[in-house]
Formats: sequence, C-alpha cells, structure tokens
Amino acid sequence: MKALNLGCGSRFHPKFVNIDAVSSSPHVLAYDLQKGIPFPDAAFDVVYQSHLLEHFKKENALDFLKECYRVLKISGVIRVAVPDLEQIVRAYLDELEKVLQRPEESERNYDWMLLELYDQAVRRRPGGAMLEYLKQDSIPNEAFVCQRIGVEARRIIQASKERASASKSHDERPRDYVARLRSIPRFFRARLLKMILSDEDYRALEIGRFRSKGEVHQWMYDRYSLGRILKRAGFQDPQAVRADESRIPGWTAYHLDTEPDGTVCKPDSLFMEAVKL
Repeated sequence: MKALNLGCGSRFHPKFVNIDAVSSSPHVLAYDLQKGIPFPDAAFDVVYQSHLLEHFKKENALDFLKECYRVLKISGVIRVAVPDLEQIVRAYLDELEKVLQRPEESERNYDWMLLELYDQAVRRRPGGAMLEYLKQDSIPNEAFVCQRIGVEARRIIQASKERASASKSHDERPRDYVARLRSIPRFFRARLLKMILSDEDYRALEIGRFRSKGEVHQWMYDRYSLGRILKRAGFQDPQAVRADESRIPGWTAYHLDTEPDGTVCKPDSLFMEAVKL
C-alpha cells in the first residue's frame, strides 16, 4: 500500500509519504499544498488528511480535493478528518442550556465552547484565545477541555507547566541574547516598515501576515457538507466513520487518529472516507 499523509504536522508514520508546510522530521516533506500535490496521477492507494481542509478557503477546497482525487489510484480511499461542526454546535447548545440554569457551574464550559466555535476563525495571533486559556496556571474545567480536544490539550497544558517550572530554575538571559542575535535581520525590516507605515497600517500588516500563514480556519464542515464536497470532487460512497474504523487495511496500527491505547487523538473530529471508482 502506498499512502499519502497531507498536512501531517507532528503526527506521521514512516510508511506514509508525509507532507507539511514545514518539515518536523526527515520523514516529512516540506511543501505548500496551496500549490497542489507534487505527485503524478494515480500514485497512491490512500490519501489521508487530518484538520487540513478547514484551512483552505471555501472556494479553494474543491480544487484541493480534486487534487487528492487525481493522485489516487482507482479503488483508492481518501480519509478526511475535520473539526465536526455538528458536534461542536450540539455541545455548545448543551452548555448554553446548562449555563442558563446554573451559571456558577457551567460558565467555564460555555466559554470554552464559544472558543471552539470561533477562536480559530477570528484569531489574529498564533494560538489565539484558546492557547491563552490552556496556558492558565489552573484550568478549572481541565477535564472538560481535555475531553473535548484530547491529546492536543494535554500536551499544551503539560508544556506550559514545564516552561513555567524551567523559568523559575534557570537563567533565561543567555537564550534571550541568542534569540535577539538571530532576529536582527527581521528587526531591521520591521524597523524600516514602522518608519514608513503608520501604527495602524503596520498592525494591519502583521495581522495580514499571520492570517495568510494557514493557522486560521477558513471554513467548517458537517456530515452533509463534507460528503457533498467529496462527491463534487469525484469521489463515491462518502461515509462518516469512527476514529478506529476504516476501509484502509490495518488502519489503527498507524496511530494517526488514535493513540496506541486506543484513545482518540482529536475527539472533536468528523472522520469521513470515500473511494475513487
């Protein structure tokens, strides 16, 4: 089986061809998928992508899925994982009903669901308000948040605690000095732009740079809309599946949607598969 993992981030398998905008491993090819998929027609038996499609503008998502169709062999399988708009909205409505009845018990969960709905679409800085929430010294509804977004939340919370601990026990000045040296060229570019632009225009430029880098969500999908766009791209028989369920042989052994213990990596996801006939 020849398999392709698009927008892999730090979750990849050496038996897949893994692609991301920035390579985090010798097993990951760096490539801008906005330019298409850099492989010939009918090159793969499987195309997999997780939390990637929502980063394409709505008007570009169909062309990207047609690229996925192009590189798949006949009878090949595409597997797509995206944030599940239906699940998020249902959870939001549940928390809304609860907070209206018992605000002192439910307000934190309600606030988190609003972040899930909107933050990654509107944020103007890396991580946005969700990252700020996860970096709190104490998260009163940590269990709820981890249940919602899984391993990702646990890793951010743990990393934040480790950084806080390290900052108390180590002198950070040498590292800061090196970082300043490395940023000199960027510093001079920024200084020149600040001389030319007004404060408002420079801030708009910084926001525009960030929002064009691919972190923000450009669209959201549910079972109906994801199945519909897969059909429009040429795929047949789109089906919503579980994280541990697949037409791909031996899927769970790759640990892309589940951990070795069976835990779902991104429980807020909609998983859908379709075939090229």
